[in-house]
Amino acid sequence: MSAATDERVFVGLGGNLGNVPATFQAALDAIEQLPDTACVAKSSLYRSDPVDASGPPYMNAVVQLRTALPPLALLHALQAIETRFGRERPYHHAPRTLDLDLLRHGLQRIATPELTLPHPRLHERAFVLVPLAEIAPDLAAPVPVGQAIERIAAW
Repeated sequence: MSAATDERVFVGLGGNLGNVPATFQAALDAIEQLPDTACVAKSSLYRSDPVDASGPPYMNAVVQLRTALPPLALLHALQAIETRFGRERPYHHAPRTLDLDLLRHGLQRIATPELTLPHPRLHERAFVLVPLAEIAPDLAAPVPVGQAIERIAAW
C-alpha cells in the first residue's frame, strides 16, 4: 500500500438479514480490495436490538482501516459494496443485509448533505460505541443508557 494515509479510519458494519457473519467477512474482503486500503483491526461481533426501527436483532462490528481514499471516495465505495451485497432502501431504518457507515476518517470534520464526519449519531449508538471502544479504547465514550448490546464472538 504505497499512498496510504496514517489517519485512523473507522467503518461500522451492521446487518439483520441473511447470514450476517458471512456477509461481514465478504464485505471486509471487498473493502480490502479497494485501492490502497487494508484492515488494521476489527472488533468482535455484537448483537443488539434495532434502534428507532423494528425487525430482527442486528449484528454489528467496527473495523479500522488504513486507506489512501479520501472520505467521499471511500463513502461511495462503501455504498457500492452495500449494493453488491443486496442492500435495499425501501424506507428509513429498513432491515438490511449490510450497512457500512463511515464513522471517522482521521480527524477530518465534514458537514455536507452527502457526508458528515465524524458520523453525526456516533455518540448515540451503543452498537457502534462498544465495538469501537474494543479496537480503539482511546476513543471510548459513554454508552447510551437503555441500549442493550451483547458480544457474540470474534469473526
